[in-house]
Amino acid sequence: MAMALKAVHVCDVPNLDQVPENAALALCSTRFRAGVNDDKICDCNIPKFLVVGHRGNGMNTLQSPDPRMKSIKENSILSFNEAAKFSIDFIEFDVQVTKDDYPVIYHDNFILHEEKGAIVENRVTELALAEFLSYGPQKHPGSEGKPLYRKTKDGRFFEWKVEKDAPLCTLEEAFHNVDQSVGFNVELKFDDFIVYKEEELTRILKAILKVVFENAKGRQILFSSFQPDAARLIRKLQSTYPVYFLTNGGSEIYTDVRRNSLEEAIKLSLENGLQGIVSEVKAVFRNPGAVGGIKESKLSLMTYGQLNNVPEVVYMQHLMGVEGVIVDLVKEISESVSDLTHAKEGEEKSLYGEEDGKKEVIAKPQFSKDELSFLLKLIPELMI
Repeated sequence: MAMALKAVHVCDVPNLDQVPENAALALCSTRFRAGVNDDKICDCNIPKFLVVGHRGNGMNTLQSPDPRMKSIKENSILSFNEAAKFSIDFIEFDVQVTKDDYPVIYHDNFILHEEKGAIVENRVTELALAEFLSYGPQKHPGSEGKPLYRKTKDGRFFEWKVEKDAPLCTLEEAFHNVDQSVGFNVELKFDDFIVYKEEELTRILKAILKVVFENAKGRQILFSSFQPDAARLIRKLQSTYPVYFLTNGGSEIYTDVRRNSLEEAIKLSLENGLQGIVSEVKAVFRNPGAVGGIKESKLSLMTYGQLNNVPEVVYMQHLMGVEGVIVDLVKEISESVSDLTHAKEGEEKSLYGEEDGKKEVIAKPQFSKDELSFLLKLIPELMI
């Protein structure tokens, strides 16, 4: 049975600000809960289609008119536990290491505050832990931190105001305070414009691994990084947890050619024993044939990007062979993803729910070959 696209049409979503609030297909999901033994070589076999919460319950976009993008402070314990309330498998967050070797969770390379009417920028990795934690809301009542600001790609500054604010946190605090049922996708965060020496990368990665091995206690962990040598080294330094290489698949060009295409990502992963690739979703739709190459190479494939907040796009990726998605609209997408791993091709699956005493049949959506062909041609045009 072909499905009419009526939840969120792809053509209506050139950017996240325009995703309707009711964007959800009637699907369901089960959690991937299996633990990891620290003394066991990592097993990257993914038994189901994974949903991963981006920076917890979704990234903050302060300039967005969509209140969902300013609901809960990203990369915070509050955001992580909010995401864990839904049927997701992992939360993704960004880890950097302070100058006194403490792994902290923060996305941007620089942390901003206002001082005497001017915006002051400090590099996160050049701060001591106490300095880093002095920004934003404080854990102790009566204490006041430096108000945080954020800089957009076009150079504008916004005070970091969200509906539910929360303190900054360390990686260790996340292990101690986040629901144990949800896995951690630890993104190893580095500055794109710095050339790192191997000894510097090794020092940083060892500081992160120390916290992970001391605190994981069976929690699902996977590492990822856009930095090719960081991905290579974290795999060399440990074999317990899977490592994925992050790539935008060529939408931006870097001096390091390893970052410039899905083909280079495959090559890097195979040469260094990585378990998979996390690609910007647009690169997958521009080059759907690469999915077959990734699968033939026995690598796992996940995606990130704004289009992953559209249920039809997520479902189509499952049909293409993608094994998981990183999303901002955690509630909407987690509610719209069924246990796709066990669905047989051509099989219609139903759920029965009751509303006002009446049974409601909810059919699993399917795309016809014509619909898939149309969407595969349409999406790349929208991405130009």
